[in-house]
Amino acid sequence: MNILNTTNNNPIAFFDSGVGGLTVYSKFRKKLSNENCLYFGDTKHLPYGNKTKEELISYAKFILDFFKEKQVKAVVIACNTSSSAAYDSIKDSYDFKIYPIIQSCAKILSELPINRLGIFATQATIKSGVYESEIKKYNPNMVIYPQSCHNWVNIVESKAQDSKENIKIVKDDLDKMLKNNPDKMVLGCTHYPYLLDVLSKFCPKDKFIDPAEYFVDYIIEDLTNLNLLNTENHIGYEKMYVSANPEQFKLAAEMFYHVKSEVEVIN
Repeated sequence: MNILNTTNNNPIAFFDSGVGGLTVYSKFRKKLSNENCLYFGDTKHLPYGNKTKEELISYAKFILDFFKEKQVKAVVIACNTSSSAAYDSIKDSYDFKIYPIIQSCAKILSELPINRLGIFATQATIKSGVYESEIKKYNPNMVIYPQSCHNWVNIVESKAQDSKENIKIVKDDLDKMLKNNPDKMVLGCTHYPYLLDVLSKFCPKDKFIDPAEYFVDYIIEDLTNLNLLNTENHIGYEKMYVSANPEQFKLAAEMFYHVKSEVEVIN
């Protein structure tokens, strides 16, 4: 990677399959409001969790090629599924810094003072085994309990988390994980933190970890070390893009972030 030609005021870009990555984006935006930002929600291919590795790599390449045209200084993969399935295949193909959420947070998670860690994630993320392999690079003694949650992304995207049927789905998944007696449980998909109110009805909220908190601090620290923080003092611009259904995206986004700008469709 060569970042010598990157300027501090170039935008930093974020992407996810839908609105879930806004959980990362909103935290970043609050801490560095002067940064120029782009966000891409790949709503045409939502959800990512049931896609093949080849499909996920193809989607990621399309999005990163688009960001390259926009002359970004860095890309945040605010999607656990893309981090697990596509990052290794694309990481050396671009001349800007790429931050994958799983690999960036693994060391921090490995240093937590716990022995048993549950991982809730999409089917593709669990199948990849990346959470377990990355954490065990730093802490081979930590016991990992990976569990896929097939319906959680659609529940969040449809804003239907309060229906009796969906509460039961979430509770059943949680009950299955609790049989492992984990010390903490990672919400290993950027959509999942929105289900905290439901999950905390049946288990203390402090049992759950939102990796976005660690992830944003890591990104800011690294941008600082690379001298890539924006030097301008005014509020940075933001531009939102989707691959389909801009109105639905804007409506669903309200769960995580108030999108003021127009949402542009990129095919």
